[in-house]
Amino acid sequence: MRCQQLKMANPMHVKIDYEYPLAVKVRKEIVKALNDFDMIKEGDHIVIGVSGGKDSTILSLMFKEIKRRSALNFTFECLCLDQKQPGFDPKEFKNFYENQDLPLSIIEKDTYTVVKEKTPEGGTYCTLCSKFRRAILYDQTSLKGAKKLALGHHRDDLIQTLLLNMFYVGHIASMPPKLLNDQQSHVVIRPMCYVSESDLINLAQHWSFPIIPCNLCGSQDGLKRKRMKKLVQDLEKEIPNLSASLLSSMAKITPSQLMDRDLSEFKTLETLLK
Repeated sequence: MRCQQLKMANPMHVKIDYEYPLAVKVRKEIVKALNDFDMIKEGDHIVIGVSGGKDSTILSLMFKEIKRRSALNFTFECLCLDQKQPGFDPKEFKNFYENQDLPLSIIEKDTYTVVKEKTPEGGTYCTLCSKFRRAILYDQTSLKGAKKLALGHHRDDLIQTLLLNMFYVGHIASMPPKLLNDQQSHVVIRPMCYVSESDLINLAQHWSFPIIPCNLCGSQDGLKRKRMKKLVQDLEKEIPNLSASLLSSMAKITPSQLMDRDLSEFKTLETLLK
């Protein structure tokens, strides 16, 4: 979530200490996800979708450090979309990436005007905006000769998506750590699927790097995702390990204990009686 308000710093003065204890924790969680879900192959070229916010910026920085330590031979570059939203000024952000020796391209596509025109009054922009954004990311990833796209979604994003689908759609689904897209043109990876947003907020505040605030979706109140986030936060006051349990539940599914008739042969269970 790029809308998180963080302390801004001069890009020339930002020092990224990869040995800071919280940075080590986050890096190890990313490496665990990369290994658990076999996200990177030898020779991969990966495009990291960068929003200008804390999550994808930390992912970019961590990839640099992980690449330095890794025995795997892979390359990556970062891609940021300027969708012409009000107040989007990537200058300081771009300078920061240059100072950190992170390869960054900024692509200009005016989707903001279209989203504003097509969204009914009082409606939310997120769904249409994200569709445009994802389509452009796929196209630009291909143009850069890559088939793998890394996104900065974290543990809390996965949990909130699970609850959104259950509460509002009636479907058990979330954001998988590794996904072949519908067009079968790209593999999408989410290396921060084990990382909590609170750790990312604290690390971003410690590193104090520039961010680009989102003035589109972040200006709208009452979004369903915010409601799910608050729900989990409130429940965690009574159930401290709730987020860890919800994340774990997505990796420990027992189809026979659910109601999906495509996954369980309810009609023929009697034939298995002894």
